[in-house]
Amino acid sequence: MTKRYLDYLDQLEAEAIHIMREVAGQFEKPALLFSGGKDSITLVRLAEKAFRPGKFPFPLVHIDTGHNFPEAIRYRDELAERLGEKLIVRHVEDTIKRKNLSEPKGRYASRNALQTHTLLETIEEFGFDACIGGARRDEEKARAKERIFSVRDEFGQWDPKRQRPELWNIYNGRITKGENVRAFPISNWTELDVWNYIKREEIALPNIYYTHERECLVRDGKLMAWSDFIYQEPDDEVVTKQVRFRTVGDMTCTAAVESIAFDIDGVIAEILESKISERGATRIDDKLSETAMEDRKKGGYF
Repeated sequence: MTKRYLDYLDQLEAEAIHIMREVAGQFEKPALLFSGGKDSITLVRLAEKAFRPGKFPFPLVHIDTGHNFPEAIRYRDELAERLGEKLIVRHVEDTIKRKNLSEPKGRYASRNALQTHTLLETIEEFGFDACIGGARRDEEKARAKERIFSVRDEFGQWDPKRQRPELWNIYNGRITKGENVRAFPISNWTELDVWNYIKREEIALPNIYYTHERECLVRDGKLMAWSDFIYQEPDDEVVTKQVRFRTVGDMTCTAAVESIAFDIDGVIAEILESKISERGATRIDDKLSETAMEDRKKGGYF
């Protein structure tokens, strides 16, 4: 491991810690959105470095679609218990019942977009004025438009034209009543940076990030983890494959990749060789339209 490599990760870490402390200093009721995925797990490690030996100045918040990977849910609960930090979980299914929402049906049915309703309800319920998330610069073109402090209006909506300048690491968190800021401490990181950091910090992850054998539904050339949540047509093929997941989202819109990466070095090697982005390879919901993510973000999605 070269000195230059260490300096690079140290620089990213220092910037992220600075951003987290800015959130804690500028906002009265921040929250860290936590899914049990590698990016939010990395945020938790950064929060430990930013605030230990004290308690986190914010709770962990998970918006649970009810169709999440059980391995990620198990990891979420174990981590919160081990850290002794507050975990708030709100369920999309409860919102669907309370608001009498229509669930999507058919081949690409997913509750993923319905998370917006539950997230906005949760922000209002607890009065959160800032939500920390794990968006990265290499994820998706709409997320690349975000600033590190990204303002949402009183309806939770995002306007890409209302981005504030962020010069010399100065972040403007000034908001009016009802507005909300989404803060992204690892905005300048890539998927590879996250994995190199996880390796350096020896962070344990849910085992679905590494190669394992799983029944998969073949859909549009992608491998979906077979489950009762996923709409299945009579002629759909179910196969058993050696796979891993590059991202951990809702099971109904997250595909696996065939893999022989049984450990972290194998994962890093695969990422170095890959020519397709993480979301491009595995997120079905981003394929439904050219502006799928941006449209959801404008409506309040994280």
